[in-house]
Amino acid sequence: MEDTGYIVEMRHITKRFPGITANDDISIGIRRGEIFAFLGENGAGKSTLMSMLFGMYEPDEGEIIVRGRKVSLSSSNEAAALNIGMVHQHFRLVPNYTIAENIILGIEPVKKALGVFPCIDIKAASRRILELSKNYGLEVNPGLPIEKVNVSTQQRVEILKMLYRDAEILIFDEPTAVLTPQEIEFLLKIMGELRNKGKTIILITHKLEEIKRIADRCAILRRGKLVKVLNVGEASAQEMANLMVGREVSFEREKTPPRYRGTVLEVEGLTVRNENHFDVVKDVSFSVRGGEIFAIAGVSGNGQVEIADAVAGLAKPARGHIRLKGEDITHASIRGRIEKGIAYIPEDRQKYGIILDFTLENNLAVKTYYRVPFSAGGVLRPEEFGNFAGRLIERYDIRSGEGVKTITRAMSGGNQQKAIVAREISLDAELLIFVQPTRGLDIGAIGNIRKQILDERDRGKAILLISLELDEVMKLADTIGVIYNGKLLRTAPAKELSANEVGEYMMGVTG
Repeated sequence: MEDTGYIVEMRHITKRFPGITANDDISIGIRRGEIFAFLGENGAGKSTLMSMLFGMYEPDEGEIIVRGRKVSLSSSNEAAALNIGMVHQHFRLVPNYTIAENIILGIEPVKKALGVFPCIDIKAASRRILELSKNYGLEVNPGLPIEKVNVSTQQRVEILKMLYRDAEILIFDEPTAVLTPQEIEFLLKIMGELRNKGKTIILITHKLEEIKRIADRCAILRRGKLVKVLNVGEASAQEMANLMVGREVSFEREKTPPRYRGTVLEVEGLTVRNENHFDVVKDVSFSVRGGEIFAIAGVSGNGQVEIADAVAGLAKPARGHIRLKGEDITHASIRGRIEKGIAYIPEDRQKYGIILDFTLENNLAVKTYYRVPFSAGGVLRPEEFGNFAGRLIERYDIRSGEGVKTITRAMSGGNQQKAIVAREISLDAELLIFVQPTRGLDIGAIGNIRKQILDERDRGKAILLISLELDEVMKLADTIGVIYNGKLLRTAPAKELSANEVGEYMMGVTG
């Protein structure tokens, strides 16, 4: 086969699933030692295309060429044998295994105990992991269990898994979706280092600013088709956004002045403890009015998610009171809070937001299935589930291969998020809690979700917004509370705070 100068080529790749063509006749070439990005909306086919390169799916049509040789990849082991590695959007780690055990899983180094009995040489593996982690600036403690480390460390472990297997072609699927701004900065630096050391990086993302900063070239996919391949340095973010969505993208939505109503949520002296009995929320007090977006800004891990969990009923307060429209709900059940008018979009959508093996129609009715029209006289009415789901799919542009009958696990992460937001807004609750509502969404979906939040605020709803994106907080909030180490350091109207001031409070600077 002729040498085209590409380390990877995909020629006329087509992949179909029931009800959807995920990839439609895509041809692409990736050069050795470049950072090549795939940009597209949620469900555009980016992850599916790269999953074929990693051996998780086989194409229905077309061929894959690696280093000038046509290959047939039917498993990730075959991809690994070709020095291809992939960091998935949702990490594939065993929580109660150590970092070292996760990295060597499946290729464990063996030594002979007493010269006779084969056993895993965990010490040799740990030495090599430490060496790799220092070489690439990915410092980890090989002996720590995965369940004891944060998300960014888990991602380092996934990268080290690839490097331990001598991967030369590294695929990153939405790698920054669960990271804080500081962690994103670190990851982009690491990707640059990997490229400088001769690795070929394939980046699947929908974040334009990251592509502009780090990628050499970019392929834009839209609804399964390849739209264009661009040299990133020659294209504007606006041009890339328009190609991705297929229309002129507006980055802003006009925000009207707030019209406040009565107090909906009161949090007084709230203290929440973690599983180790440490105070992670410390004597926090605030209130949210109808028609107000109250945003809690802070670096990840400072107690903001625990505040949301306590209000929604997922965490029990150690001290303090939570009132909804004057009624004390501090010890109310989760269903009781839903009935009284609380909607909740959680940070971890797959753990708390949806049931992955339910259909989309069942997930969209999971909080209301026992009410009319879904149930009559204690008997469920399946046709009403489908009718309701169909309306939400259309209104919120939820992309699903088999419509309302799609198993939610088969949907892209961004479309799972759209489904949760659609369900929670449809509850018509007095208080809506949004935790990281646009995490993992493309630019079109981000604009739509932010519009929905502003629409609900303009309808007089009280909004508690928790976001790690300072830009999002500044654009949406009417009132901002900045949290640091479990305490609200400053609460003020958004118009009285600059982004710099909020950023300083987020880092604990109060002078």
